[in-house]
Amino acid sequence: MNCIVFLGILLPFIGTTLGAFLVFFSKKTGSDSKALSGFAAGVMVAASVWSLIIPAVEMSEKLGIFAFLPMLSGFWFGLLFLIITETALSRFTARNEVGRLSFLIAVVLHNIPEGMAVGVAFAAAAATGERAIFTGALLLSFGMAMQNIPEGAIISLPLKSSGTSKAGSFLLGSLSGIVEPIAAIITMFFSSSAQTVLPVFLGFAAGAMIYVSVSELIPKAHGLKGALWFCMGFSVMMVLDIALG
Repeated sequence: MNCIVFLGILLPFIGTTLGAFLVFFSKKTGSDSKALSGFAAGVMVAASVWSLIIPAVEMSEKLGIFAFLPMLSGFWFGLLFLIITETALSRFTARNEVGRLSFLIAVVLHNIPEGMAVGVAFAAAAATGERAIFTGALLLSFGMAMQNIPEGAIISLPLKSSGTSKAGSFLLGSLSGIVEPIAAIITMFFSSSAQTVLPVFLGFAAGAMIYVSVSELIPKAHGLKGALWFCMGFSVMMVLDIALG
């Protein structure tokens, strides 16, 4: 059982790694920044809504009409955190490098609450010992892994198109997901308190993701092709979130 739990915790990271591995199959020439930026923005906006904002509000439903408050407070903390981070980075790096780093930071921040959610699910399974809850935790982890495949790709592919080597792009794309099993393991030890703050963390990640999408990715995707790829990325992530979430 412990081996299965360990594999379940690793599944989201494996999904991110598989997505990042797609960089080795991309052509060296012909990479389209509008298409990549549009697709990445679509994936991030859809993930923010269905993977982060909606679950955060549902977790706080006991607050009634104020169920949005924990998520909304986290949302603005996440947005302001990234603005402050970008301002600090701009003193030391070029503008295009700031955008690349903030994009990577936003995806990493998004992975932390997802890992926490997996940790809470496996902690509940361990506490109850019920097979149905354990199966649900595995299904949640598998769903996260499937959702992370396009997320791994949207990190590694733009990095390659901006001049990073394929190996370097794959490594950074893969490592962006390592925070998920780490967050899951930590959460399993502090599951009761983690459940309380999880809506805030989900909102925090959503704020960072939306900010990067609007400030960095959507402007680069300006035009018909970028808009179509945004809709494609949004559709893919929405379907994955609803079908597997």
